[in-house]
Amino acid sequence: MNSTTDSMGGTATADGGAVPVPAVHAASVSRIFGAGRSPVQALRDVSLSVAAGEFVSLIGPSGCGKSTLMRLIADLDAPSSGTLSVFGKSARQARLDQDYGIAFQQAGLLPWRTVRGNIELPLQTHGAAPAARRARSDELLEMVGLSDFGGHYPDQLSGGMQQRVAIARSLAESPKLLLMDEPFGALDEMTREKMQNELVRICAETGCAVVFVTHSIPEAVFLSDRVVVMSPRPGEIREIVDITLGSAGARGAGLREEASFYEAIRTVREALHGAEPAAVRGAETR
Repeated sequence: MNSTTDSMGGTATADGGAVPVPAVHAASVSRIFGAGRSPVQALRDVSLSVAAGEFVSLIGPSGCGKSTLMRLIADLDAPSSGTLSVFGKSARQARLDQDYGIAFQQAGLLPWRTVRGNIELPLQTHGAAPAARRARSDELLEMVGLSDFGGHYPDQLSGGMQQRVAIARSLAESPKLLLMDEPFGALDEMTREKMQNELVRICAETGCAVVFVTHSIPEAVFLSDRVVVMSPRPGEIREIVDITLGSAGARGAGLREEASFYEAIRTVREALHGAEPAAVRGAETR
């Protein structure tokens, strides 16, 4: 079938249809650190596509290359071999075009800037007018439930509130892709579940694609459309598990008590560890 590339970056087919460009496409990506007699292979032959608007979690043992793959997508590192694109562009071009936002385990807020000032920082860096920055930060503060805290400083906020600010900042430039590397890993379990609830709501509202690194099987299941299970180093994709628990907008706290949720956890656990005795209902598995 003949095809051309349209002005929106999609692929137009000869019959007038359009094939959406993936948010992320990795083809046979490998990453080797070091040289000489003792190189370390972090990733080996990873191929993966993430559709626009899709939530995909990466899970696997420590050192399996989850964060390395995230860094490659974000253009914070480069593959040793293979190719990687973001919305049909090189990772570098996608970074220059601000096609994605990033949130890490530590909120990384600037302590001398207010909550509003932290959220507006990417907009200020790229020359947005003060009125536009104010309007966007108002919108994001409302989205993350912090409208009354714009004038506060980071040390006046709880850990969960700081992470909400970090997420708002990552969304400041309306990215089509959100990269999240264990953003809730340092939170207590109650706050973590609240943040998961907030994240599925925000994803439903924004429609952005998400690549999410976690060590928590229940977290991956609750949030994701697909869970990518990785092997120990050198990291390879062991299995991709489809999660059929409904759209992000339909997922609420009650989902965690449904039988389908526990069945999905069991499926991912078996892909990660092999068949094991059923865990205690409701227990966190990392």
